[in-house]
Amino acid sequence: QVQLVESGGDLVQPGGSLRLSCVATGSISMINTMGWYRQAPGKQRELVAIMSRGGGTNYADSVKGRFTISREFAQNTVHLEMNSLKPEDTAVYQCYIAGVYDLGNEFRPNPYWGQGTQVTVSS
Repeated sequence: QVQLVESGGDLVQPGGSLRLSCVATGSISMINTMGWYRQAPGKQRELVAIMSRGGGTNYADSVKGRFTISREFAQNTVHLEMNSLKPEDTAVYQCYIAGVYDLGNEFRPNPYWGQGTQVTVSS
């Protein structure tokens, strides 16, 4: 099946930077959408950034100008470059993929989620 492996979460001071990465493995021939969501303690999960196969992006207003999403299409990998981090960015960041075609070219309608990686912004 499909697995998502995230990396890059860490403790960082305000104003610092981090780079999250997520690799999708398994029976995959194509992924339409890859991206990141986050959930802070006591809050609902929210979209951070997503990128379509065509390169279109969507960012949360709170991260625009600070975060950049990118994809390595051949490697089924998505990155999130996070700069000028703020304490309010502290959350568990989850990788998300949707619109997956498996190696048999069968469409998988349900999205897949990673287990999450912790990002803590604190002095």
